[in-house]
Amino acid sequence: MDNKLYNRTRVKYRIRKKVNGTGTKPRLSVFRSNKEIYCQLIDDVNGVTLASASSKGMKLSGTKIAVAAEVGKSLASKAVSAGINEVVFDRGGYLYHGRVKSLADGAREGGLKF
Repeated sequence: MDNKLYNRTRVKYRIRKKVNGTGTKPRLSVFRSNKEIYCQLIDDVNGVTLASASSKGMKLSGTKIAVAAEVGKSLASKAVSAGINEVVFDRGGYLYHGRVKSLADGAREGGLKF
């Protein structure tokens, strides 16, 4: 296995031991590929996804960081309309900077608390 991927997977599982989502306070999970960024709100107790957003379906232009902020705002608006105001953040093993930080800041601007 690739060393970089292996290390991220180890960090991801270490985070998941501590971070769990419920129906009232779901887990905001982030996945970042080279081109796109994806996020979803997950209720781990029932094993269901409550809301999701990604840059793949959006027709956005600009830098990847600006696009990530818009994806965060989009997810926050879906969550607030579903009655969810608080989440726990799961960075998925990625460092908290760049696109991951931008997505989190966009979700905070949209009205989510974490």
